[in-house]
Amino acid sequence: MNDPNVVVVNRNGPGNRGMNAVVEAMKRALVSQFHPKMLLALFLPFIIALLGAIILIWAFWEPLTGWLNSEMAQWGVVNTVDQWMLAIGLFSIKLYMVPLLAVVILLPLSGILGLVIAAIFVMPIVLRHLERRQYQGLRRQGSVIAVQGVWNAVWVGGLFVIGWLLTMPLWLIPPFAVLLPVFWWAFAFTRMLRVDSVLEHASPQERRLLWRRHGREYWILGGIMSLINLFPPAWLVLPVYSALAFAHFSLSALENMRQETVVEA
Repeated sequence: MNDPNVVVVNRNGPGNRGMNAVVEAMKRALVSQFHPKMLLALFLPFIIALLGAIILIWAFWEPLTGWLNSEMAQWGVVNTVDQWMLAIGLFSIKLYMVPLLAVVILLPLSGILGLVIAAIFVMPIVLRHLERRQYQGLRRQGSVIAVQGVWNAVWVGGLFVIGWLLTMPLWLIPPFAVLLPVFWWAFAFTRMLRVDSVLEHASPQERRLLWRRHGREYWILGGIMSLINLFPPAWLVLPVYSALAFAHFSLSALENMRQETVVEA
């Protein structure tokens, strides 16, 4: 301890306990979700996602199903199975596959729209709510918040849509039908909400340090949200609940980082 370059850092706070910090953030988010203000916040992303789904179905259902029918006519395996099922008196597989594929394409587009709305408009409400109730002493040091938040949400949402559509042919390989949706939603939750949850309070240097120090925990949290997203009833609450969970984790980690005691020997 005689080296003047050695520092002693207290890292016993909630932001540095790995998986425990993730679990703690999710428990705090669950409690916060039942606050009347957070219950009201559920309606905005849900209404946007619902309207987005209605508009997408109205505008793209006919051309999309027509394109899928023409494409499927060139799939030898599907045609063979379809003819075999019709020959033995069963239903046409194409009759169900085309609408199912159309839903698989269009529904996530409305879902990511709801998450983008939550990141841009709901996250500031979440942060103000938590700041007043649990993180009163945490100073705001963010800069260019609105521009960075919107750009990050649009960039991540756009990449999600492109990646989702481009990797859909891999769904024909059984493991990827589950792994790819989980991966893309984990990507969306993690890359979108880890940014918006600290933009207002952390300086650019603090943000980089938080993301580098807690990158694994952010991905674990995003992965958990992605797995919850597999269950349709969760879609009603997940945009706000995920914002709460990421906000609790980020603000707690930032608070702990600022409270670290650095002693130069």
